[in-house]
Amino acid sequence: MKVKQSMIGLHPYQPGKPMDEVKRELGLDEVIKLASNENPYGASPEVAKAVNEAIAQVAVYPDGYARLLRQKVAEQQNVKEEQLIFGNGSDEVILILCRAILSAGDNIVTAVPTFPQYKHNAVIEGTEVKEVPLADGVHDLEAMYAEIDERTKIVFVCNPNNPSGTYVNEQAFTAFMEKVPEDVLVVSDEAYFEYVRAEDYPSTIPLLDKYKNLMILRTFSKAYGLASLRVGYGIGHEEFIQAVEPGREPFNTNSVAQAAAIAAIDDTEFLNGCVQQNAEEMIKFEHFCKENNFPYFPSEANFILMSVNRPGGEVFDKLLHAGFIVRNGEALGFPEYVRITLGTPAQNDKIRAELLSWLK
Repeated sequence: MKVKQSMIGLHPYQPGKPMDEVKRELGLDEVIKLASNENPYGASPEVAKAVNEAIAQVAVYPDGYARLLRQKVAEQQNVKEEQLIFGNGSDEVILILCRAILSAGDNIVTAVPTFPQYKHNAVIEGTEVKEVPLADGVHDLEAMYAEIDERTKIVFVCNPNNPSGTYVNEQAFTAFMEKVPEDVLVVSDEAYFEYVRAEDYPSTIPLLDKYKNLMILRTFSKAYGLASLRVGYGIGHEEFIQAVEPGREPFNTNSVAQAAAIAAIDDTEFLNGCVQQNAEEMIKFEHFCKENNFPYFPSEANFILMSVNRPGGEVFDKLLHAGFIVRNGEALGFPEYVRITLGTPAQNDKIRAELLSWLK
């Protein structure tokens, strides 16, 4: 049996190590996972109630159109219901877009380093990937525009960017959209949108009225704390969404996930509390880096990419043996860095103290 040529040499996405596995391997009683950009405060208490009610109907297929969730998101984002497409996480929406648009002979333009699934899905479709290095950790939109040619079908802009946490500001993004050809799709992946503090971050949804080639991705996995349930969505021009919908699997978002997302949207107080706590903890981490002359990238997400002036693999291994799971920057394109998800105040205090104790 043979798979298609484009699959050869590809590797599945590698998430952070599971806590139970680390405990077992290293004989640790306590492990703190700060590797996958999950919400350390969990999900709204209302989510548990909604999940319990939805489980009662577990034998019934979910609503493939996600009608109730669609209505809720459309109201929240002030868009038409027909402008939405839902996925098993926003990464499935990326897969659907690549499946619907890309073919052999096409190309995409993306930054590097950035979220790897853009490249991964494009390669599977036999599509060329044009990677443009970040400029000081930020998408270099001028250089990305220069790579667009007659074979370019999609440009991916991860904003804020994973793994750097940096962002493209409104002026740069709108200037970019103004120049991109109308037949090239621009995907603004805004998985960390709720955490953004910058006042000049792009307000992309209003741009949909002007640019039919713009697609916005959002997710419930991060700030809403629904990572295990896998539900995300895309917002685009109505005609385009209807054109790519056939690439979506029939029941791709399950009933429990849909119910949980609806409950999470309604509990704005919980969400706002998580976002505020994240902002306060980010300030502490930034001060920590400045006080100790540790290089870092200013982040608009719920993680920080930082260095303690040691190889990322060495820092990762040291923290792992101390009971902290982070992401090794060597695997993310930043060999002297580690990416640390912001945890609770107590967890953040512990990992900072561990780093200082080790270095001294």
